[in-house]
Amino acid sequence: MAGKPSQPSITQISVEELAQRLSSEDSLQLVDVREPQEVSIAHIDGFVNLPLSQFPDWADQVNTRLNPEAETLVLCHHGIRSAQMCQWLIVQGFTNVKNIAGGIDAYSTLVDPSIPQY
Repeated sequence: MAGKPSQPSITQISVEELAQRLSSEDSLQLVDVREPQEVSIAHIDGFVNLPLSQFPDWADQVNTRLNPEAETLVLCHHGIRSAQMCQWLIVQGFTNVKNIAGGIDAYSTLVDPSIPQY
């Protein structure tokens, strides 16, 4: 496997920690990579929606829309798409990126049952 680039390791944040951070900090940069129809069913206030399916539409603007130095938390349904986004952001030079483990599904189950599950 010599010469094969390794995937950057991704820091995870639990949904419980997310809830705590949302209530105490406003300096967080929050990104939701789910589809607009998913966001319309269930969302957490404060997240910017950058759907992975629309990647070509926003990829070249990511450094102007987001601050590469800011702590960036990435959300999806279960944590898979957000992990992909985290890896991409790290490659783009973002220095403090965290994947929200379990996604909005876990957030709804463990933190805020008023958020619909789908």
